[in-house]
Amino acid sequence: MLLRAAFSPTRLAVINDSGKHHGHSGDDGSGESHFTVEIEAAAFASVSRLERQRMVNRALGNLPGQRVHALAIKARAPGEG
Repeated sequence: MLLRAAFSPTRLAVINDSGKHHGHSGDDGSGESHFTVEIEAAAFASVSRLERQRMVNRALGNLPGQRVHALAIKARAPGEG
């Protein structure tokens, strides 16, 4: 997976939220349009929340915006609550 290769995370969860958005804007009927990424990695230490989101988006390349309509990112460093 792209995120494992980029960050070697200590925790990674990719949650498909598409069912919660059935019939909403961006729902293409595929069941794979809305996701939440929860990731914990040392690479996020001393990095702002905005930069963490940018890092995750860069690692995912063209997936957000082309194949995925909405992506919520929860990125933290080990030991953060």
